[in-house]
Amino acid sequence: MTKNALRQLPSVDRVWRALEARGAVDAYPRALVIREIRDAIDAARAGEAPATTAAGSREAVLSAIAATVEDRLRARGKGGPRRVINGTGVALHTNLGRAVLSEAARQAVASVAGGYSDLELDLTTGERGSRLDHVEGLIREVTGAEAALVVNNNAAAVLLALDTLAEGREVIVSRGQLVEIGGAFRVPAVMAKSGARLVEVGTTNKTYLRDYEEAITPETALLLRVHTSNYRVIGFVAEVALDELVELGRRRGLPVMEDLGSGALVEFAAHGLPSEPTVQRSVRAGADVVTFSGDKLLGGPQAGIAVGRREVIARMRSNQLMRALRIDKLTLAALVATLRAYLEPGRAEREVPALAALLAEPTALAAKARRLASRLRLRAGGLGRFTAEPDASPAGGGSLPGVELPTWVIALEPAAPAAHGMTPNEIEAGLRRADPPVLVRVSQGRVLVDVRTLAREEVSMVVEAFAGLAPAPGAGETQ
Repeated sequence: MTKNALRQLPSVDRVWRALEARGAVDAYPRALVIREIRDAIDAARAGEAPATTAAGSREAVLSAIAATVEDRLRARGKGGPRRVINGTGVALHTNLGRAVLSEAARQAVASVAGGYSDLELDLTTGERGSRLDHVEGLIREVTGAEAALVVNNNAAAVLLALDTLAEGREVIVSRGQLVEIGGAFRVPAVMAKSGARLVEVGTTNKTYLRDYEEAITPETALLLRVHTSNYRVIGFVAEVALDELVELGRRRGLPVMEDLGSGALVEFAAHGLPSEPTVQRSVRAGADVVTFSGDKLLGGPQAGIAVGRREVIARMRSNQLMRALRIDKLTLAALVATLRAYLEPGRAEREVPALAALLAEPTALAAKARRLASRLRLRAGGLGRFTAEPDASPAGGGSLPGVELPTWVIALEPAAPAAHGMTPNEIEAGLRRADPPVLVRVSQGRVLVDVRTLAREEVSMVVEAFAGLAPAPGAGETQ
């Protein structure tokens, strides 16, 4: 930083007074505010601050540093995680918490969180019960399985199943199904933690039934099939169907497991989307155990669900890992409420937000986008030109890979800088600083808001967030 630029840096006291004038320090301890001010000034001195701080006028530098401190204080005060508005169109956005809970699930969580519950108490007998008793019968009814259990996510369900069925022995799996899930966690690594020994068969693109059969030894404990729910291999490919693997397992006296991952309970093909294997289909095919997620296509809270034959699930329930992997009362309440929507045909598609978003009709999305664009032109037209137009969005969350869902977006082409316009990236950053933050996409010099993932009550919040960035009427006019 040049000597001239260093002279522009304000004192701690000046920044404090600027923040005090904005009413930005009243809710925070003085020591915290002072520390944040000093950190912001040090960052500017080290050249880590925005351009306006590095080269602007004395007042511009003061304003930029005060704004930085205010943002940091606001973030600290809100804590986390915070509610955000998802304008990306990705219905199962992993970074944004995946599936949004239904109204029934939210009410169930609030009810259980607000008081004591019969989590592990049998109210009929007055004796101690199992938390799984609240949900097992419901899962069995929805999936058709003999038995079920729930842990805290699908990786945990896979770990539990492998530790129970194959610790110290071999598990045969197709090389083309050794997936990597979010956060660089890999199925082979999870399997290794279970104590099972991985035996890969076939090639990346082709695996045949004979590959499994030829790999079976006296040390083989399990045949495993993994649904590649977060990618697709297309072209010159071959894989073994679950029912074929089950038939081989029966002939050789080996259990068969399927890691289904995405956890679909509805037939997406019936809604015009590519077919996704359902849990019910895997159960009918005869898999001994099927594992899947609760917060992907099922549309509930984060959970790992295992269904299958009674004796296999019973062995998993008695595994000492169950204590470490069990779900809490809030997750359980949300999962039960979500699953109840699947008992009546068509109800889940209406009431579970993730399904409603994924299955939304383009005509309804178009009408929603046009209404929002009209409101944005009125309230935030100074930012640039707002239009409603068709686009496409992915499902997200490691589900329906390669599927582009037809959607509608609000596209903002920002005003030219000469007219005091903001760049697309500046607008995107400003929307992230809104309360609540609004997450959007930036593409080809435009800001895009996908209405697929906007709840009805969030539309007005989006309008206010954009309006808060818009210049005041006449701000760019000369006198």
